[in-house]
Amino acid sequence: MSEQQLQIRTGAERVTFTAGGVELVGSLAVAAPGAPAVVLTGPFTGVKEQVTGTYAARLHERGLTTLALDHRGFGESGGRRAHEDSQGKLADLRAAVSLLAAHPAVDATRIGIAGICLGGGYAVRAAATDPRIRAVVGIAGAYNSPARFAANDPGGYRRALASFIERYDEELPAVAPGGATAAMGGDEPFAYYGTDRSAAAHWENRVTYGSLHSLMTFDALGAAPLLGDTPLLVVHGRIDAYCAPELAEAVHDDATGPKEIHWFDAERHIDFYDVEPYVSRAADAAAAFLHRHLAAAELTGTA
Repeated sequence: MSEQQLQIRTGAERVTFTAGGVELVGSLAVAAPGAPAVVLTGPFTGVKEQVTGTYAARLHERGLTTLALDHRGFGESGGRRAHEDSQGKLADLRAAVSLLAAHPAVDATRIGIAGICLGGGYAVRAAATDPRIRAVVGIAGAYNSPARFAANDPGGYRRALASFIERYDEELPAVAPGGATAAMGGDEPFAYYGTDRSAAAHWENRVTYGSLHSLMTFDALGAAPLLGDTPLLVVHGRIDAYCAPELAEAVHDDATGPKEIHWFDAERHIDFYDVEPYVSRAADAAAAFLHRHLAAAELTGTA
């Protein structure tokens, strides 16, 4: 989906804002004044015209104000190119919440966050550290846990980290065909990012080795108990070779507030990117959850 197509489809406007001196670009689609608002964050290397744009359009159609953004280093935003900066991305999300909270059509007590794939983990971590976020949705989320990554082979885990540090500034393809070396290896990621399914003018098929270090050390699962009373919705496939269902179940179990988990019988992780009926069903579940819990936030002043 091109930027022009995204704007036509959602009635979105291009917005720019800053986080820690980095200029960010997003697509903002305003629903009715005072409607619940949601920041969207998405897959590793993704840009706003891809998965987050798809879900932004669906949630806007379902009555929510939406903000899909290009994180620093990717798409139209500034920052170090093709580099996954976990702390920087959390700063991006705080700035996105600030943008929504200051908008005249947004009620600052009715802001949530939705993350797809890697964005699911970022959504949980962002909400755990920013009480302005009143509800969280993770769709096919990657709830990374360094402790679990290292549990069966601590030495192997540390050797992997050392190799990423050694080549930190070097780049490799994000995806590649035929089992070739790539940050997201295998045929399934290539079936989306390597084809017209993901066509976007500002997406680049490259990423730093330092990005892999960031992924391996980012703790999303550990943030679940820190959500407090913030409601959490987890939508996940029973089969997922890239974002473990076991971690989706764990983030749900470890959350301490109101929570729901919806299991779908999708066959592949990327089915949640652009395949029906999974996208519409996930959007339906997310919209219903956000409307319900953000309305409660408005009335009671709590999440």
